[in-house]
Amino acid sequence: MASRVTSNFAVTKVRLGGESGIEVTQVDTRADTVAGEEPLEIRVGGQTLTTTMRTPGHDIELAHGFLHSEGHITALSDVAEARYCAGSTVDGMNTYNLLDVDLANDNVISLSDLRLTLSNSACGVCGTSSIEDLNKKSRYALPTIPIDPAVVAQLPEKLRAEQKLFRKTGGIHAAGAFTLDGKPIVVREDVGRHNAADKVIGHLLLEDRLPADDLILVMSSRASFELVQKAAMAGFGMLVAVSAASSLAVETARETGMALVGFARADRFNLYSGTLA
Repeated sequence: MASRVTSNFAVTKVRLGGESGIEVTQVDTRADTVAGEEPLEIRVGGQTLTTTMRTPGHDIELAHGFLHSEGHITALSDVAEARYCAGSTVDGMNTYNLLDVDLANDNVISLSDLRLTLSNSACGVCGTSSIEDLNKKSRYALPTIPIDPAVVAQLPEKLRAEQKLFRKTGGIHAAGAFTLDGKPIVVREDVGRHNAADKVIGHLLLEDRLPADDLILVMSSRASFELVQKAAMAGFGMLVAVSAASSLAVETARETGMALVGFARADRFNLYSGTLA
């Protein structure tokens, strides 16, 4: 699995400069490391639930986090078994791109639930219906967390310090769960920001750390509705992103009482929802 997390390719690096600023001043061909991206089909009781493009690794966490974020499971005890299947092979070798999950007590997701999950994974019908659906499925009351600027200012760099694959590739997202005073609990990387968040949530679920009401979810990406949704379903009271927040993310954070921070830097950030300590 580790060998598929990154791949090396010969690339041509072109530098511009000169008096015009757009003249080709250097052309160099060398090996470059890029982030791995492969499909993962997640099945429940033999039914295909979703296929996501992800960076191989921590797939069990990803599946648990996804099922929890979509409201299909509430605890580790809801899952009887998660195993790779041989349905996806290349040259007779298992690619480990097909994961089948068996729920406890033969609680197989119905086709109606399956259609709902696929719809939610893409987008909601509208902002209002998306927030209402989240409020119906949410199982945790979110804590009110006063925002400590000194802690928030440190989180982007602390997340970056744990991004080993980003340092190699420059093209991969990260999600991290941090304590309220800024200590990292778990950091996961993936080409998909939603997958990175699900891996973190899945890890916390497997460690019996949900609800995450004493933790902060930190993202290397923008803050979308789906990330706020996943954070809320896991009980996070604060989401910190290094980039912008979408309108529906802000509306959802305010509706659920989640503290939402965007454009987090060492010397500044935007506070979209919540109050300063």
